[in-house]
Amino acid sequence: MKDLTQGPIPKHVTAMAIPIFAGMLFQTLYFLVDLYFVAGLGDAALAGVGAAGNVTMVVIALTQTLGVGTVALVSHAAGRKDQAEANLIFNQSVLMSAILGVVTLVAGYALTSSYVHSLVANDAAANAGMTYLYWYLPGLALQFALVVMGSALRGTGIVKPTMMVQVLTVVLNTVFAPIFIAGWGTHHAFGAAGAGLASTLAIAIGVAVLWSYFVKLEHFVAFNPRQWAPQLATWKRILNIGLPAGGEMFMIFLVVAVIYWALREFGPATQAGFGIAQRVMQAIFVPVLAVTFAAAPVAGQNFGAGQTDRVRETFRAAAWMSVALMLADMLLCLWQADALIRLFSSDPAVIAVGAPYLRILSWNFVASGVVFSCSSMFQALGNSWPSLISSGSRVFTYLIPAIWLGSQGHFELRHLWYLSAVTVMLQAALSLLLLQQQFRQKLGPKVRPQTAATS
Repeated sequence: MKDLTQGPIPKHVTAMAIPIFAGMLFQTLYFLVDLYFVAGLGDAALAGVGAAGNVTMVVIALTQTLGVGTVALVSHAAGRKDQAEANLIFNQSVLMSAILGVVTLVAGYALTSSYVHSLVANDAAANAGMTYLYWYLPGLALQFALVVMGSALRGTGIVKPTMMVQVLTVVLNTVFAPIFIAGWGTHHAFGAAGAGLASTLAIAIGVAVLWSYFVKLEHFVAFNPRQWAPQLATWKRILNIGLPAGGEMFMIFLVVAVIYWALREFGPATQAGFGIAQRVMQAIFVPVLAVTFAAAPVAGQNFGAGQTDRVRETFRAAAWMSVALMLADMLLCLWQADALIRLFSSDPAVIAVGAPYLRILSWNFVASGVVFSCSSMFQALGNSWPSLISSGSRVFTYLIPAIWLGSQGHFELRHLWYLSAVTVMLQAALSLLLLQQQFRQKLGPKVRPQTAATS
């Protein structure tokens, strides 16, 4: 365990953010490698895999439910130096990850066909999307175990082992992708199925390696089969913090799904351009997400230790870092949007969709950084419901108008992009208001240092 209740806050956030960034960067490369090789299969395959890949947002929502609850409660226990409590939370999360992994497999195979057909533009794209998901679902199920182990370590202030495993899975996926997708060395190309298979194999090996680390080296939180019997009271505590965070990710899934639905009449090239732009945004957001992922356990340990001023200081440090990084991302997209899309497709129709999307959405990047920073604090305080309320506001400000726009004869793509940019800014303002309210309730009034005269 690493004690985050002492020492400079910015130093702790930076020290944790760097390995988290490295791990997330390689995890993003994981998707970009698949995207690069799938792009060689044509626009229909690219659109189908992109639409099908959006299902990963549902799985991420479920893993966030476990991961956020685990980070928050383990960090609180670590702040109090309560090892027994941290171990109980971890082992109950392991049990829940196994259950949710099975549910993901069953539901995924049952619903894949109807989901993909509802979003894509033609049968060729649908076939590619279904084939990809059928082979990727085992890997998605294994993500639960990977996230729970990584979250428990992050709650104790340890991030390097998880980063190393993420790097390993990306390296393996990079090796497997051309072999299975394009048939390099084997002359047996599996196409979209190969993309899913490569990811599943890489994740499976990553889970095995991180499991081995826990068995051999980890001591503060460890596997204990005697704590694997269901304890519903502990589940309730984990879910009370994690469910709103999972719901927040599910909101993102709904937003992206509605956009794919609205674009279905424009053809595979349009959906492919949007899919590439989404992946590019995920890639350039990685540094900001690393900062906010690091801030949550730093603030969480200090909250558990009762050091309220350090919790506030953590938010200030994370917010300023996030805003600075998002400004850099904004400038990159304003100046080089075409080049970023062209990395994955030279099709003018694809670039004509993806590049304007990046330019317009870049205006809300700073607001997104504020939203991420606030979300990390809600998690640290053990109450992520305000974060869900903030994300849920977009159901009214974005989804309903977007569905209405998609049914209009004069509908243009840029209308969706501008609408998205404005609604994220509104969400950022709401997040700040809700966070200030939580600070007053959880941390009490802000204590001002006494002046010499007052003393």
